[in-house]
Amino acid sequence: MEEIVLQHAGITLTAPHATVVEALLDRLAAPAPALLTAELVSTSRPPAIGKFWHGEGGIYAGLMRGEDGNPDWHLIVPTDPAAYFTDIAWGGYEHDEPEATHERDGLANTRALVESDVEHPAAEWAAGLFIDGRADFYLPSRRELRLCWVNVPELFVDGYYWSSTQYSPNYAWLQVFGDGYQYYDHKDRQYRARAVRRVLAL
Repeated sequence: MEEIVLQHAGITLTAPHATVVEALLDRLAAPAPALLTAELVSTSRPPAIGKFWHGEGGIYAGLMRGEDGNPDWHLIVPTDPAAYFTDIAWGGYEHDEPEATHERDGLANTRALVESDVEHPAAEWAAGLFIDGRADFYLPSRRELRLCWVNVPELFVDGYYWSSTQYSPNYAWLQVFGDGYQYYDHKDRQYRARAVRRVLAL
């Protein structure tokens, strides 16, 4: 396993993966919003799925598999009402967002949408949240929302929820809480949205 050693101010940090070091450096150097700080390692073990994770601000929804050799992550659904929006557009109709097509990685999608030259209200809303001292929220991908439907559907009011995963320049993916299906629809339509956060699983 790759091991990274970082020395700073007389402190030596040894980490098993470069992604961890990059996340820690982001946390030290990056300005707000804190999307760049959204991949830190928790100091506590996750609880059982569906239980509140003390110190992490939400319910543990389960483990997502990392992409392209990156670490897996624990998905957390915040319990604060501010992390839920009833009617909001995905945005950017007829505008292609090729960096926001990740099936699993909602954080990468959200980053791409926030950095786009067109407005993406749902992603910008999630990324702009500041709850209990945390600013590392994002709009989940279609597979992250599917994990939520499988493991913690009781946390979601029945209805259609935007994912951060683009289907095409005109459409983006939705997760239905109720029947469990996934559909895509016009990006300018308004549906529900639920922000999530994550910590790396190492």
